[in-house]
Amino acid sequence: MPRLPSTRLEDHLYGASSRRLAVACGALIALTAVGTIGFALVEGLSFVDSLYMTVITLSTVGFSEVAPASEAGRWFTICFIAVGVGTAFYAFVALAEFVIEGRLRNVLGRRSMKRTIDSLRNHVVVCGFGRLGQVVAERLTQSSTPFVIIDRDPTLQAECDASGYLFVLGSALDDDVLAAAGIDRARALVVATNSDSDNTFVALLAREANPKIDIHARAETPAGIRRLRLAGASQVISPHQVGGQRIANAIVRPAVVEFLELSAPGSGAAIDLEEVALSEGSRVASVALRELPGRGIHVSVVAIKRGDEPIRLRPGPDEVLEAGDRVIVVGDRDNLALMAALAVTPPRQA
Repeated sequence: MPRLPSTRLEDHLYGASSRRLAVACGALIALTAVGTIGFALVEGLSFVDSLYMTVITLSTVGFSEVAPASEAGRWFTICFIAVGVGTAFYAFVALAEFVIEGRLRNVLGRRSMKRTIDSLRNHVVVCGFGRLGQVVAERLTQSSTPFVIIDRDPTLQAECDASGYLFVLGSALDDDVLAAAGIDRARALVVATNSDSDNTFVALLAREANPKIDIHARAETPAGIRRLRLAGASQVISPHQVGGQRIANAIVRPAVVEFLELSAPGSGAAIDLEEVALSEGSRVASVALRELPGRGIHVSVVAIKRGDEPIRLRPGPDEVLEAGDRVIVVGDRDNLALMAALAVTPPRQA
């Protein structure tokens, strides 16, 4: 998926100002220590009085001295001012640069992220970056599917930035926030908050902005499932129900559950279960299933979804694939990759 870009200008500005600030702070601390020790030795002042004299000298505020300076003390003060005031001024300037350029970095980062989001097409919008949203984001990243996260919690932005996720700060209940995530250009929406009412309202807003979008929603209660379906959700999932069924199936049907694990891309298994969509002009369109091995594709086709027809399970060897079919296949990753490559339209020759 597209990751949040970090421009060279941002890194250069912020990195240079950080180094300048570190050097300036180190020099300022060293000067404060030298001044405190110097006033204590030359004038015989206490630690607090020496520190006070050091601070008012470096800051040039002009407060009164704690005691009349001796001739040696005056010479020390003159030398200390000549060296220290310039260093203190440099430290203050470095601090100002660090703050200003830090803000500039944030501005550049936000603009860069906005440009990236504005360029997305057929991506996924994930509303809610809780535990469910995080799992969805991980899976989408593994499959290289572009997505944008929406969440109102500002503390999650740093986590998303660190992971390279595109992030829009705000509530998905706001039309403008959904628009900023490109809801009108997205192919799917995942509504993963823990509020049935919020999820239902977001589904209605998304359906209004993009009538063709696939909506996958989380529901906490049976009433929430019903209302989300009425709101136009393509798929409604109750994590508690799914989790309970999975545990029960692992107990009574362990072999079935192990087979279904194949549907988790990148899980580490040698065999995967994958969905392949055949485009117009695909090199496997108009090809019977029995002919696939002759083309070097050694996979098992377990189901075919064609248009609005019911899904076909265990199609026979004489079944002919057609453009627009969505084919569920099982095989090793190399053969699945070959099938996916042949399923798309070949590029035109220049």
